[in-house]
Amino acid sequence: MRKFALTLAVAAAAMALSACGSIDLTKKNAEPAAEAPAAAAPSSEAAPSPSKAAPVKGLKVVADATLGKVVTDWQGWTLYRFEKDTPKPSKSNCAADCLAKWPYVPYVEGQKTEGVDVKLVGKLTRADGGLQLTINGWPAYRYSGDAKAGETKGQGVGNVWYAFTPEGKKAQAVVADNTGGGY
Repeated sequence: MRKFALTLAVAAAAMALSACGSIDLTKKNAEPAAEAPAAAAPSSEAAPSPSKAAPVKGLKVVADATLGKVVTDWQGWTLYRFEKDTPKPSKSNCAADCLAKWPYVPYVEGQKTEGVDVKLVGKLTRADGGLQLTINGWPAYRYSGDAKAGETKGQGVGNVWYAFTPEGKKAQAVVADNTGGGY
């Protein structure tokens, strides 16, 4: 009986590990092993829209020509904060019709973080029980008007939606220095 229980435990562990893919869960922010390339998708389906995107598998910081450094998900979709939310305590005030245009970013345990201090990354439990990603306490969203990764069309919408900076602040337009260097 003991041998059977041990065999069953080993088989269950093997199945659980195979379901996780080849991710080393012992390393914080470990990157999953490369997967075999999938068949090419039609160009209209090459990247998911932000409203239908999968949960964020990681965060990274990218340089935007207009806004400076902004936070995106691992696929490059810009992440936004809503000025009508609150950071302390974290509370989302975007629901119903708002979520249709500004889908919340689901929180994923153990996601990779590059360029954002992991101490600033958190989560909140939404009224429906879902977990939402927060950055410096601010709930994170994508914008359905961003047609492709790297766009920042949600910046400044209604004077309440702003791309995240790596510090969790609202991004502002970068002002070029046109003073000629002071000479």
